[in-house]
Amino acid sequence: MKGVMFACTKNSCRSQMAEGFARQLGEGKIDVTSAGLEASRVHPTAIKVMSEIGIDISDQTSKPLSKFEPENYDAVISLCGCGVNLPEEWVVREVFQDWQLDDPDGQSLETFRRVRDEIKERVEELVRTLSTKRANLTG
Repeated sequence: MKGVMFACTKNSCRSQMAEGFARQLGEGKIDVTSAGLEASRVHPTAIKVMSEIGIDISDQTSKPLSKFEPENYDAVISLCGCGVNLPEEWVVREVFQDWQLDDPDGQSLETFRRVRDEIKERVEELVRTLSTKRANLTG
């Protein structure tokens, strides 16, 4: 199973939503974690907008990237343009993408919903891509 790390600055909003989507959409296909350059908290509005669509991320916690080993992950996704600040060993994984999504923190509920929906589309594509790569490697 492919290991996926969603990285963000504070592991509060975007990376937490991505982890929630990936757990649901990639169940049985990918192993997913999220972390930040620094840990903070899971943003209450991120929890709210995810619960609106039936995904509960209230048990997720904010974690620092320094607690993880890059070699345990096949794909690293930066959600905030922070890829330039990631240690090199994280950027040279099999798959590295820098999605550069707007930071909804401090923004309106509509902004949180828009960013959530953008994340869902990208996670769906990522799960498809990684599932295809795995099938090609094993088939």
